[in-house]
Amino acid sequence: MLRVSGLFVLVALASLMIADVSVTTLDPWTELQRMALGAITPDFTAVGDIGWVLARTVAFAFCGVALGAVGGFILSQLFHIGPVRWICAFIRAIHELFWALIFLQMFGLTPLTGVLAIAIPYAGICAKVYAETLEEADLRAAKVLAPGTDMISGFVYARLPTVWVHIKSYTSYRFECGLRSSAVLGFVGLPTLGFQLETAFSEGNYSEAAALMILFYILIASLRYWMRARLVGLYALATPFLLGSGFSIQISNIVRFFGVDIVPAPLRDHDIFTLAAWSNLADWIWMMLSDMALPGVIATVVLTQIALVGTGVLALLMYPMISEKFFGPVGRSIGHGILIIVRSTPEFILAYVLLHLWGPSMLPAIVALSLHNGAIIGHLIGRFSNEIALRPDHPTGINLYAYEILPRVYGQFLAFLFYRWEVIMRETAILGILGIATLGFFIDSALSEIRLDRAMFLIAVTATLNIGIDILSRRIRAGLHLSDTARQLNN
Repeated sequence: MLRVSGLFVLVALASLMIADVSVTTLDPWTELQRMALGAITPDFTAVGDIGWVLARTVAFAFCGVALGAVGGFILSQLFHIGPVRWICAFIRAIHELFWALIFLQMFGLTPLTGVLAIAIPYAGICAKVYAETLEEADLRAAKVLAPGTDMISGFVYARLPTVWVHIKSYTSYRFECGLRSSAVLGFVGLPTLGFQLETAFSEGNYSEAAALMILFYILIASLRYWMRARLVGLYALATPFLLGSGFSIQISNIVRFFGVDIVPAPLRDHDIFTLAAWSNLADWIWMMLSDMALPGVIATVVLTQIALVGTGVLALLMYPMISEKFFGPVGRSIGHGILIIVRSTPEFILAYVLLHLWGPSMLPAIVALSLHNGAIIGHLIGRFSNEIALRPDHPTGINLYAYEILPRVYGQFLAFLFYRWEVIMRETAILGILGIATLGFFIDSALSEIRLDRAMFLIAVTATLNIGIDILSRRIRAGLHLSDTARQLNN
């Protein structure tokens, strides 16, 4: 384990040597003072229609997660079929914001765009997690079924009940993720919290931005009080009516998207049955790979590896904050509060804030990804450390951390970290929309120029890269015997 850890640290250090981590703003300290002042003086009166904004944020999350969970459950029954697994891997490898940008070209700023942007990748994620959960179901109940019991009855009455608690728990966690995704979708124009937040930051209204973030934290922190099983039916009936309205969907736009827009330009301009068309297509692919895909992949991998190690370092520093082995009730409460705020802030929003402070280099992305993911893993490791039984003569202070607790949680820590690797890669790509030169930067540029064929090619490259990282991560976990880990990190 230490050898693998050391290798990843060396790769991150090498990546750091070629990464752009400069501060390009003229006076970051003045901007930091303005942000800090806004944070301590939130202006709730400046937030107009905040009730509707929060309601729509919840509505997009609920509808998207509900469709994703239902679709994922259906796909989980077929997950043993190779093509189904491949499709699920592909759709979950594309970030929700990329899906939103795709659907904007077909449906415009309609509720369907936001709901599908969440539902489709979440269906792929849920399919994998549900399938793995069902594979580990206790089959003793199935052995006592009456002879001749049909397959559906056996599944419903013997297999599903043994894993239902785990499925329900994971779906609840996925809804929390859906709230973050829903908020971020506002950055592409949908009427969720992110739209108001982007406007506030763009205008320098940091007190309004602070008020919006505080309300979002309250929404996340109070989730267990208002998202209860007996209310799910009511939410299912109400949330579709809270999504808002949009432009009407034009079938001609959908037909044009598939029939013209995403077809590579050389095949649009020539007869596809001619040698010239395919020669031009080869030149186009080479241009895309050399000018956009390869530079984007290099930047994405460099940023990912730095953020991965940064995540690990911060997680190891953060987990004692909520561990019973290091702090009492008051200290742990403060630690829990800090970790809740950090992990509840979507990476995209955190990077957007830091971008205003430091400028469009890799530095805001590295810090945002490391903080958010480090807080998530730190929270899980802290809970895991509470289960460790100590000897009566155990050491204290730094010795307790270094020689007693850390060696016993390190394997679980690596498992969580490698589970998070593919997620960090996916988030790294999307941060290019903010101006950081990852794959998302080239995708956003292609969409701005209405060159959808280029955008779809680069999105496919992004998905392929994420699938490759996921495969590599699983092999490393298997080699270190870390495969049986918390699936809730696979988001």
